[in-house]
Amino acid sequence: MPLPAYGVLAGALSQHFRDPPDDIGRWFHVNLRVVAPAGTFKVAVDVDSKKSDIGVHWKLLRIRRSMVAPAGDATSGYHELPRNRAAGAIDLIRHPAIAEHPGCIAILLGARRRPWTVGDFAEASAALESILVVGRRTLVWGEPFDDGGLGLHNVHQNQGDPAGSQWWAENGIWQDGAVIVERPDGDFDAFVSRFSTQSGRTDDQGHPI
Repeated sequence: MPLPAYGVLAGALSQHFRDPPDDIGRWFHVNLRVVAPAGTFKVAVDVDSKKSDIGVHWKLLRIRRSMVAPAGDATSGYHELPRNRAAGAIDLIRHPAIAEHPGCIAILLGARRRPWTVGDFAEASAALESILVVGRRTLVWGEPFDDGGLGLHNVHQNQGDPAGSQWWAENGIWQDGAVIVERPDGDFDAFVSRFSTQSGRTDDQGHPI
C-alpha cells in the first residue's frame, strides 16, 4: 500500500542546517524549519540513501506557478492531498514539469529538459541549499510524522523501490516529495530527488517495471 499520509506544507523558511557528520564525515539529511500557524515544522530531506555508494539523483528546476496549482497557492500550514495531479500532488515520473520520459514534455520556462544529476551527499546538499532562502515562502511535499512535534519526511521519490526492499510496500504514484521555493517573480525553484536504487519507470501501483 502507499504512504499512510501525504500532503504539502506551506510556510516561511526560518532555518536550514545539515545533520552532524558521522565518524567518516558523512551526513544523511538537510534539515529545514518551516513556520506555519500550527507551529514550526521539522523537515528532514534525505541527501544520502545509506544503502548505495552511487549516492542520490536530483534535479534543480524552475517551474511555472501554474504547473503546481492548486497546491502552489496553498495557505500556510499542512494540507493532506489526494494522490492525483489535479489536487497538486507530485509524481517525479509523471508530472509534466518534472518528468523526462518519452511522450512527456517538461515545461521549464523555455529551458531544455534537464536530466537527473548524480552525486554524493555533499553535492546533493549544496544543490538543495542553493535554492533555500530564509524568510521566503517554501513548500514541501512529503509524509507527516510526529516525534513529539510537527514534522515532514519522505521528501523524495516514493515509488520505484525494488521487490524485496523494506520500502516496496510504500510504493505508490502521485505521492513523491519535493522542496519548492517561491521566487520574487511568483514562479518556483524546485529540488527533487530519488535514490539510485529506485526505478525511473513504474506501473500504476508505483512498482518498478
